[in-house]
Amino acid sequence: MSTIVMLLTVTLLIITPSLLHFGFKLSGRKLKRVLGFNIFGFFAVMAVSTVILLGNAVFAEQAAPAMVETGVAGMGYLAAALVTGLACIGAGIAVSASASAAIGAISEDSKVMGKALIFVALAEGIALYGLLISFMILGRIG
Repeated sequence: MSTIVMLLTVTLLIITPSLLHFGFKLSGRKLKRVLGFNIFGFFAVMAVSTVILLGNAVFAEQAAPAMVETGVAGMGYLAAALVTGLACIGAGIAVSASASAAIGAISEDSKVMGKALIFVALAEGIALYGLLISFMILGRIG
């Protein structure tokens, strides 16, 4: 049954560009009808495929007693995610500021290119430090 849904989805994805291509040559009411049919067909196929593919009952397996912990591992994963995410956000802010300044400085004087690239690389190092700390946290958990 899932192969029929996949075949129908692929067929719809192949037909969609051709309908839109011929649809833009139409005007007024015909264009609206073609686009409406295309949108309705797409959402109908997606709804049917969702019901068919996800309609089976899924049950979780019982957890082994050794895997049940007091939440220390979960907090460690959360800490690793926060370290990586916040370090990358900080590195993005630092790189945006230093790279724009470096481009401005290089456009005025091409001799400062080496120094400018060093400042951009130092800003990118913030993300690497965050990644290193998250690996250290994950190493203590597992």
